[in-house]
Amino acid sequence: MGRLLKGGLALGGTVVALGALKRMLNPQPRYAPWEKPGYEKFENKVLVVGGGFGGFTAAKEITERIKDREDVGVLVVAKDNFFTFWPMVAGIVSSDIETRNVAQPLRRALITAGASFRRAKLNGIDHENKKINVDGGLEFPYDQLIISLGGQPNFFGIPGVEEHALHMRGIEDAERIRNRVIERFEEVSLMRGEIPESKLTFVVIGGGATGVEVASELHLLVHEALAPDYPNIDPHRVRIYLIEGLDNILPELDPVLKRAARTRLVNQRIEVKTNTLAEEISANCVRLKGGEEIASENVIWTAGNRPNAAISELDLPIDERNGIKVDSYLRVQDRPGIWAIGDCAAIPDIRQESENGRGVPPTAQAAVQEGKVVAKNVLATIDGRQEDLEEFEYRPMGQLVELGSDFAVNEVMGVRFSGRLAAIFWRLTYLTRLNSPQSKAQQAADWVLGTFLRPAVTQVRGTSEE
Repeated sequence: MGRLLKGGLALGGTVVALGALKRMLNPQPRYAPWEKPGYEKFENKVLVVGGGFGGFTAAKEITERIKDREDVGVLVVAKDNFFTFWPMVAGIVSSDIETRNVAQPLRRALITAGASFRRAKLNGIDHENKKINVDGGLEFPYDQLIISLGGQPNFFGIPGVEEHALHMRGIEDAERIRNRVIERFEEVSLMRGEIPESKLTFVVIGGGATGVEVASELHLLVHEALAPDYPNIDPHRVRIYLIEGLDNILPELDPVLKRAARTRLVNQRIEVKTNTLAEEISANCVRLKGGEEIASENVIWTAGNRPNAAISELDLPIDERNGIKVDSYLRVQDRPGIWAIGDCAAIPDIRQESENGRGVPPTAQAAVQEGKVVAKNVLATIDGRQEDLEEFEYRPMGQLVELGSDFAVNEVMGVRFSGRLAAIFWRLTYLTRLNSPQSKAQQAADWVLGTFLRPAVTQVRGTSEE
């Protein structure tokens, strides 16, 4: 009897513990469906346009700060119902990271926090009546408006880039790049006779973090995932170029880390060409400044970023780089109640050491910091506490760049390290920053399994492509 009692208590304790764990991982929304007021009914309405790092952080921070208040309503309007976790996007190319783990659900996170969400595209701002216009002719009012529309590729007027190059604007683009590689392998496996060099040549233009990571993921995809599935194709016939206009890749990193990254790329048989500019891109060739040509049907553009062109239609002050002009508090100039953050904003850098006149860089870590400051300033404005407004001071924490699953170059708070330990640090850091508990668990499991099993890579095509 004693043994049965102990077993029953142990089982009961396990059930209780599992129930508590389930509740912890699946928190209940702040408001039950029948008690949450409509956004329009709140006394103070904060409208966030954009669901990227800046907009999502701002909305979450505001909801955290108003847990004990019932006078502030938060609504996020974004064109997608997911938040793209950008640091992991490049890993989709090699299938080292699953798309579902990068696309973090926006709606659930915001509803749980007490905010509202609508998937819609911003069409305009009615400044006089303090409303925004979205698809379908709908309007949403605001007392405080935070604009965080992000950026888009900058092609610098180079002919053929927009028409013939693949871009890295989001999750779909990473999947498109992976599918392009698989498609080329499928085509080549059916060919007889001489195979055009352009079929198996991949050119990544842009030697920043995104370009370097994409080039490494291409190598991983070809040599580790696809090579065993296509025994009739020599993976060493695949040529990968990385083109950078400056004198070195990863210009924002320490010279020691630049050299480590370049050595890694060379060891992966990736040809790095610095001080090299693309002049024109056609369907099967990249022409470089100086006359050199690279035969390639597979060009990937990662070389530039600019503010979202949609802001030009919003009747807002814009600077020479087409970013929304804001002051050091992130307020849009001459537009009371409107704020701008992220890649679409031209934010002054107030740091003493910044004497070159350049603004805050359009990076994910900057957008997160901006989101936290704008949340504090919006609530201070609502409460009439102008003395509590905080100037935004960008504090770079460093940069982590992964070059394959077993190598990274990291600079964190002045500490520089590279190699396998850096790759583990990269994974642990970004794994903990995923917002979705499901994504954390799934991605951790995928990485553990990936140490024993190579990824099964497929190209999923719709019936329209048959």
